This record gives sequence, structure tokens and C-alpha cells, in this order.
Amino acid sequence: MLDQHKSNLHCHVLEARDLAPRDISGTSDPFVRIFCNNQTLETSVIKRTRFPRWNEVLEFNLRGIEELEPGDQVINVEVWDWDMVGKNDFLGRVCFPLEPLHRNPAVTGWFRLLPFGNTEEENGGKLGSLRVKVNLSEERILPSVYYQNLIHLLVESVQSPDQEDSSFLDLLEEMSSAESRQEVALKLVKIFLGQGLAVTFLDKLNMREVNRTADPNTLFRSNSLASKSMEQYMKIVGMPFLHEVLRPIISRIFEEKKYVELDPCKIDQSRSRRISFKGSVSEQQIRESSVESMRGYLSDIIDAILGSGEQCPPGMRLCFKQLHKRVEERFPGATNQDVKYAAISGFLFLRFFAPAILTPKLFHLREHHADPRTARTLLLLAKAVQSIGNLGQQIGHGKEQWMSPLHPLIQQSVGRLRDYLDKLIDMESDVECGHTSRTLFHPSVTIKEGFLHKRKAEAVNLVTRFTFKKRYFWLSSQTFSYSKSPDWQVRSSIPIHRICAVERVDENAFQQPNMMQIITQDSEAQGGHIMYIQCKNVNELNQWLSALRKVSLCNQRLLPTYHPGAYRNAHWTCCLQNERAVRGCSRTHLAVTLGDWSDPLDPDAEAQVLFRHLLSVKDILRNNYLEVAECAAVGKPEPIGHNSKTLEGSTPSSPARRLLSVIEDLQKAHQAFERKEREETPNHSQCI
Repeated sequence: MLDQHKSNLHCHVLEARDLAPRDISGTSDPFVRIFCNNQTLETSVIKRTRFPRWNEVLEFNLRGIEELEPGDQVINVEVWDWDMVGKNDFLGRVCFPLEPLHRNPAVTGWFRLLPFGNTEEENGGKLGSLRVKVNLSEERILPSVYYQNLIHLLVESVQSPDQEDSSFLDLLEEMSSAESRQEVALKLVKIFLGQGLAVTFLDKLNMREVNRTADPNTLFRSNSLASKSMEQYMKIVGMPFLHEVLRPIISRIFEEKKYVELDPCKIDQSRSRRISFKGSVSEQQIRESSVESMRGYLSDIIDAILGSGEQCPPGMRLCFKQLHKRVEERFPGATNQDVKYAAISGFLFLRFFAPAILTPKLFHLREHHADPRTARTLLLLAKAVQSIGNLGQQIGHGKEQWMSPLHPLIQQSVGRLRDYLDKLIDMESDVECGHTSRTLFHPSVTIKEGFLHKRKAEAVNLVTRFTFKKRYFWLSSQTFSYSKSPDWQVRSSIPIHRICAVERVDENAFQQPNMMQIITQDSEAQGGHIMYIQCKNVNELNQWLSALRKVSLCNQRLLPTYHPGAYRNAHWTCCLQNERAVRGCSRTHLAVTLGDWSDPLDPDAEAQVLFRHLLSVKDILRNNYLEVAECAAVGKPEPIGHNSKTLEGSTPSSPARRLLSVIEDLQKAHQAFERKEREETPNHSQCI
């Protein structure tokens, strides 16, 4: 039976690929329709594509789901091709039973689309795939004060005057698997960016990695915490830089769609667009044309990258400067002259530029994946850029000798690369942006803005679409204001400190979807005022809900309960109570929930995700680092099967014990919030 406290289900429809063509153009106009708990929701229609990207969240209320037959407790996700005339065409489906979500609240990934018979054989397995994330439980983000001990422990680990004191970072790395290390690295980078210590954090990790590496040829070749953290930092800080450098040439490659092939074994004469009056195009002609195209594309890419030194973000340049210093100190001498260059180019070229060239969509350089012809061109260019990043060390030694026509250009570029890297790190060490701690919201900063439809609760009972007035809203940490248009001089404002609750509204309250309510109170003696707001879609609704909850999280008069319906015709539509001032029949959200809105630098959200990971490995921390140390302290043998990774000096103030204490404190805080919610949640059945 599903947990009654997990009453909402979020289905995040991300994208699809290789959908069946249903239109005469060879594409489709796909949209997704989802059925769950006698509810039906749809995404928007994406025109003329077989690789749509929706990135929309559809939310279902699971109240009463346990009354359905077990076979009906499913999520049915269908993909359809929209047609202006006639019936829509079915493209495929995926079904998820709800019961497994009770044990594993989140399911995400690519799922093969099946016909109605649910067998691939019926359509040869050619219906394509759908990428979705189904999430049953909302994860609570506590107020900032609860994460301060964890943040302090992280900050202390990189600010320690002892450059070799990295035992806490050792713990984080050893307790993160290869699968989870990328997420852990991403959250750590965001947390330290918020603290203004990202470069210091990366320098600490890189120094550990360099000092532990004996062979310079293996430096940063593994997916260590240092490698993953540097990679995530470049993606966060350097994405505008990447777009400025690569977007023009990548766009040209997509538009020209040239047939390029250097491998004689893969040349397909029928795919070349060239026409010869003397007959068909020969393999030699195709190869010569391909070499010419590749040299042109590669030259443009190299010129764009090697001419971008001043465009590179200061934080990245400072990271590379410190990395250059650490490697030079660890591997001195003429024989290791290129090691310091290879360390930087390994990150900048092999983990940043080359992957972006290979898969532009993943780096938001293009909206859609490349077609097979363009993808092959990008693959060859990525190989060449990788060779440059490796300083040409593997040229002539691999199996791909058919790349030899590009070798002179690659060798020439390697010399230019060294000059580029020297100029890249030629900067003052105190240039790093963000040394001061980042505040979540500055009072004068507009956090979110846009058009919404508003309606006051005091309006007439007859609700039509015209009772909702379209207004432009601005949200800051101090006010929630609105006017008729962005340029309108007169604004109405609601002080943030007066907000008591920000909650969703049941669709049947006004027969309108995507609605929320903002409950305000002028003073404790006065009753509350409700403003109803309609958003254009569920994504916008979630973003506004989460943004408003964040700025009002620490208000003094937050309400424990609210009415998800509306007071109409002398009663509440949700619980049928007649008194307008009666206590709410549903609990409010006392904290923001993950998945509603992702602030790129929200330290609380990042700390919560990191805590969730640490909580999952709490037993490993206790068994591998504490119990073994305690046995050693009293002269007992180590427990059988234990991994003796005990950190030296596991005293009450040791990193392992301090980390365990922080995890347990956060766990208790979450439990306290849950108990408080259960105590303040009224019995809904008594209100009906």
C-alpha cells in the first residue's frame, strides 16, 4: 500500500529519441499523454521532430489510489503524433506500476517505447525511446540553519592551514561510488561556489591527486573526485565561454551537412552529394573532399579556441594556474616539461571542448542531436581535438592511420597550444571572483518575474476566465509586486514578511489548472487575505511556488494548515465547511521541496542532496572507520569482514566521528519536521 504522506506523483517528461515518423515530412509532431489515478495530463506538442525535448513536469494527486484494483495502480505514459486534421497517431507507450515506487521513490532513465501489446516484436523494436523521471516522494529542504554544521565541516576541510590535512575529503571520495561521484562532485562544487571557495576547494583536491600520483602519464586519468569536480566546475562556470567559442562553427557544421569520411573502410560513395559529369565520384575524390572539409573545420575550431584566452572565466584561469604550479612542483625537470601542459589541456580539451564537439546537444549548443552524417563529422573533429589536447603524443602510434592527413595541422596546433596555455595562466592570483560568501537573495535583486493571471478571493462567486486579470509580477526577497505591464509605472506590492503560506489550488476549485494561492496577514489580530494566481503550465507553477516559499521560509506567522479549495457559495469546495475562517483541512509545506525549482547556487538544496548521499553510506562510515578504530583502541581484533581503512587517530574529534555526528543531527531534524507535520495535519475525513 502506498504511503499516504506521499500523496503526489511527479512525472518529469524529459525527451525522446528515434520516434517513428508519422508525417509526410518524415518527422512527427509528438506530445506525451499520461494516465494515472483516473487523471489525464498532456505535455505540449513539439513540431516536426523525431527527437523532441519537453522538459515538463506533470503532477498527479494519488489520493484514493489504494481504492483502485492493483492492476489499475499504474502510470501509463503514451507518446502521440498530433495531427491538425483527423485522429492523432499512436507512437508508443511505457507503463510503470506504482507499487515498486513505494520501495524506490524515484525511477529515471531511457525506456523503450512499446506498442499497445507491450512486445517489441510487434514493431521490430523501432518505436524509439522516452526519457522520463517518475518521482513519488518529495524531498524536504530544511531551513539554512540546519545545514550550517555540514557546510562548516566542508569549509574547514579546505581552509585548513595544513596543506596535507585532507582526511575529510578522503572520506567523501572513499564513500562515493563511481556512479555517485559525479553527483557528489557537482554538489560540492556548487556549495563551494556559494561560499566563494571553489578555486580553493579544487586546488586542495588537485594537490592531493598530484601528490599521490607516481607516474605523470596517469595523472588525472581516473574518474577521481578531483577529476569529476574540475569537470563539473568547468561546466558550471565555463558554459557561456564554451558557447561563445564553439557555437558559430558547430552551427555551420549542422547547416552544411557535408559528407565527411576519412576511413577508407567506411566510405560510402552513394552518400556523397558531389556530382561528376564523367561518372560516379571515386573513393579518392571523396577522401580528398573530406580532408579539405576537415582541415577547414578543424582550423576554425583551433583558431577559435586558441584565440579565446581573454574570454576564459577568471575562475577557470586561476584553477589552471594553480594546477600548473602543483604539477611543476611535483614533476620538475626537463624530462617532465610537458606534464604541466598536459594536465591543463587534459581538462580543457579532453573533458570540455572535445565532449562538447562530439555531443553538442548535451552542452546546449544545439537543440537536437546530430543526424548520422553530421555526427560522423563531429566525431572525427573530436578525435582531432583530443589529439591536440594530448599534445600530439599518440600521433602515428594508433590504429587510425587514416587520420594522417590531419597530423601536420595537429602538430602545428600543439606548439600554439603551449603558448595559449602560458598566456591563459598569466594572471594575478587574487582575481578569483566570489571570495565573499554568497547570500541566497540580495534585497534589490529580482529573483523571478513574468506574466501571471491573478484573482482576489473577494471577487464574485461566478468564476469565469475574465475574473483573472493578466499582470506582470516581480519577486524579490522583500516584495512581491505587480502591474499591468513591465513598463507600467504604478505597482502594487505585497511585503514578503506578510506571507503566511504559498500553496497549490485544486483544479476543481475554479475549473482552472495550474493555480496557486498566496495567503497573507497584515497582523495577528486580522484575518488572512488570499490571492489566487494561475500560471500557464505546471513548470511555471512549480517555479513560482518554490521561489515564493524560499523567500518566505523564515516568516514569523507561517500557517500550519490551509484549504486547497476555494470558498464559494458559502462553503469551502475542499472540505465543505461553511465557516470561512475555519482551520484548513490540509497541511502547508513548511519547507521547499527538491524538484520544484533548481536554483543554480542554492546551498540548502545542494547540502540536502549531499546529506542524502551521506545518509545512504552512514553504516559504511560507522563500520569501516569507527568500529575498527574503537576495537584498536581497546586492543580487540578487528571485526571479521571489515575493511581496515581506519583513519589515523579516530578520536572524538576525528573527521569520521564529526561527520557521523552531523549526519545524525540532520536526520533528527528531518524526523522532527515530519513529526510536527503529522501533529499539525488535521484528520481530513472529519472535514468532509
